[in-house]
Amino acid sequence: MHKRENQRKPILFIILSLLAVVVFFPLYITLVNSFKSYNEVVSSVAALPSAFHFGNFATVWKQLNFGGVFMNSLIITIVSVAGILMISAPAAYQFVRRPGWVSQCLFLLILSSLVIPFQTLMIPLVKVASELRLMDSIPGIIIMYWGFGIPLAVFLYHGFIKSIPRELEEAALIDGNGIAGAFFRVVLPLLKPVTTTIAILQSLWIWNDFLLPLITLSSKKNQTIPIASSVYFGQYMNEWHLAMAALTMASIPVIVFFVFMQRNIIEGITAGAVKG
Repeated sequence: MHKRENQRKPILFIILSLLAVVVFFPLYITLVNSFKSYNEVVSSVAALPSAFHFGNFATVWKQLNFGGVFMNSLIITIVSVAGILMISAPAAYQFVRRPGWVSQCLFLLILSSLVIPFQTLMIPLVKVASELRLMDSIPGIIIMYWGFGIPLAVFLYHGFIKSIPRELEEAALIDGNGIAGAFFRVVLPLLKPVTTTIAILQSLWIWNDFLLPLITLSSKKNQTIPIASSVYFGQYMNEWHLAMAALTMASIPVIVFFVFMQRNIIEGITAGAVKG
């Protein structure tokens, strides 16, 4: 048995190494080409730059008003994710702890939106958002992200809450807590692993989303990073060096976010393994 496992280790190492190369190669291409001139990018994409052009980042910062679009993306992402978490967790808790035909119908209605392609909702969304005066508005697009992000979050919370023993909440009720107190003091702390998972998924989606801001944010002052960066991709010429610099700058907050959330990610995986 041990001999067979020792034989498998080199094969597993090779497979994982190849997967790592596949995953990190696009990151390498983006980072390397962000320091090149346009001619170098066109002539050799994968090669290292002959000279590091740090001016690409200064050009991007000035041309895109990167500080402004960065704050737009940051505000939209933080407020959207916070709203999704605050609405979805109590909603899923009620669906699980108060079963009945009303809860079941509402839960299925929310889940049904997951199977509807966003492209089929674009025209109705723009029409309804226009009537509600939510177009070209940061608060407006945040509300839209709440609507699109809550179904998946409710689904994940719903499955996790079902694995939490009722006895914990009953003990909290005996101690004098109400239903809200039992949820916030007992259940909510236990939801940390799935909350971390949802926060990561939703943050990556909203931060990198292109289509919804494209159809709802028309003014330059409300642009997000993906929309502002699209200026470097034209019909007749693509400024690849500046585009790569913009993508590198946009990915830094995501990397920092992952570094700070790494411990919670590991704890979430461990908790899920123990529950399973």
